[in-house]
Amino acid sequence: MQVDFYQLSDGPAEQVIASIADKVIAQDRRLLIVSSDEGALARLDRQLWDHGATSFLPHGIAGGTDDARQPILLSTHPDAPNLARNVLIADGEWREAVLAYDRAFYLFDGNTLEGARLAWKLLSGRDGIERRYWANEGGKWVKKA
Repeated sequence: MQVDFYQLSDGPAEQVIASIADKVIAQDRRLLIVSSDEGALARLDRQLWDHGATSFLPHGIAGGTDDARQPILLSTHPDAPNLARNVLIADGEWREAVLAYDRAFYLFDGNTLEGARLAWKLLSGRDGIERRYWANEGGKWVKKA
């Protein structure tokens, strides 16, 4: 199980999320995006529809009749009716339930930095978990650990 920690800085989180979602979909995989903030999920919903001039990222908001068919599902809960094996934590709130996935993307910023540090420490030395830490330097994601 791989957990990628992404420390957000200047740009809006929606752009980073859309970029990660695009890469997951390009690999023909499914993604669950989790946030306890329904307003943030609504903003992300709009961002994913307007992802590019000629494309969008196929997705839905959890609670609909087609949840199981969605390549990307936005939800307030870490369960995946779309059978995703990749999960993205968009609100900086660590959830142990994501350890049941194959890969987790954990986004955090200055407001959620302490929680990210605690999650990093809690995952240290756990069997089967590979941690990676990414920081944005000059517009490029650089692996720091």
